[in-house]
Amino acid sequence: MNLRQLPNLITLARMFLTIPIVWFIYRGDYWAALVLLAIAGFSDALDGYLVRRYGWTTRLGAWLDPAADKILMLGIYLAVTLSGLLPIWLLFLVAGRDIWLSLGSLAYRHWVGPLHVEPLMISKINTFFQILLVLGAILKVGILDLDPFWIQVLVAIVTFTTVASGLAYTAVWGHRAWRHLQASGGKRASPPA
Repeated sequence: MNLRQLPNLITLARMFLTIPIVWFIYRGDYWAALVLLAIAGFSDALDGYLVRRYGWTTRLGAWLDPAADKILMLGIYLAVTLSGLLPIWLLFLVAGRDIWLSLGSLAYRHWVGPLHVEPLMISKINTFFQILLVLGAILKVGILDLDPFWIQVLVAIVTFTTVASGLAYTAVWGHRAWRHLQASGGKRASPPA
């Protein structure tokens, strides 16, 4: 095995961890779910470190890492929602934002050209609070006696940051697409050779 592929293997393992994590949450085995979530978080940090430290970037990894993160996050939100820990409308909001941005990136690639997304600060804040909300919901029912008020506060923050990050990406990339199409006279970018 080529060591350059090691981060991709770690990312794939994280992707497959989604299945038992979702299963444990749905069954109400919250301790096991939290242990696997900690392993998934460590694997995300590890593959990122290896890529930065040794320069083991690959085209597959550039696609695989964010895909693994999205699959894990959506799987967890689905399980937590089906377990009755979070409202279903929040699942639709979180998933809807990701679908909207995915469709937007496909449209951008089709009409404009390659897309090199730099994470926006609001998106990083959104991800942080999404994770905090899921952990809070799991801890509240399975481990700690958290005041439901704090879960409601986190739901409000996640709602706001999810909408704000979706609008921010739409504005930034919509503006870039508009500028590109204005500069090129409305012509589509030619496909890469």
